[in-house]
Amino acid sequence: MFRNKALLTALLILIGIGSARADTVFPPNLFGGPFSLTDERGNTVTSSDFRGQFMLIYFGYTFCPDICPGDLSRLATALDDTPPGIIDKVQPIFITVDPERDTPDIAGPYAAAFHPKFLGLSGDPDAVKQAVIAYRVHRAKVFPEGAAPEDYLVSHSPNAYLMGPDGGFLTLFPHDSAPSAIAAAITTYVQDASGS
Repeated sequence: MFRNKALLTALLILIGIGSARADTVFPPNLFGGPFSLTDERGNTVTSSDFRGQFMLIYFGYTFCPDICPGDLSRLATALDDTPPGIIDKVQPIFITVDPERDTPDIAGPYAAAFHPKFLGLSGDPDAVKQAVIAYRVHRAKVFPEGAAPEDYLVSHSPNAYLMGPDGGFLTLFPHDSAPSAIAAAITTYVQDASGS
């Protein structure tokens, strides 16, 4: 019998069984860690730059045909549905899993096209790899039959991670999470942190 219920819940969510709620309890520091990436202006952006803010982090890639655009659209709707006083304390971040094609000047505008608050980040492959490992993101190149080598797809974990003002992991939102549920969970976490 699986004794660690929180870890089991996290694993089920990662493989698409179950859903995260604001009251879901995960083991501390299950996901997350330091990253140092690059924005579209060529500036270095680190996880410590966001201390004092919540981060809503999504890993994806700009060549994604359907999953990423759908998830980013839902996240954008959730941001719009979150009260202004709450969302002002949240920085949504898109991190590419495909740095070879998604250079910073591509990742930034792509993310901002879904919502102006989104910050798109890329970097050299080793820097992206560090972030991918820290957040336990699965990613693997897939080469469709008959496609050119550069037209590969990237299979990856389609989750969004909510991180607290101290950089610690709070919860995750699996693929296809309802915007209303995301907005409600963000609101609850921010209000809890502010004591209101």
